[in-house]
Amino acid sequence: MNIDLLFKIAAIGILVAVLHQVLVRAGREDQAMMTTLAGLIIVLTLVIKEVSGLFSTVRTMFNL
Repeated sequence: MNIDLLFKIAAIGILVAVLHQVLVRAGREDQAMMTTLAGLIIVLTLVIKEVSGLFSTVRTMFNL
């Protein structure tokens, strides 16, 4: 596993947390929730790509 992936996830998490707090303080709770969901979708996309790579590696190792 690449350590850069962890740094990307952490950076996205920090950015989303800051944006969430700013939007909640500004009274825009709906936009804060949408920002949080967008961050979650981005992180899940990154993780799914890595899992897909893992599965293809396992397939090539076992000739499936």
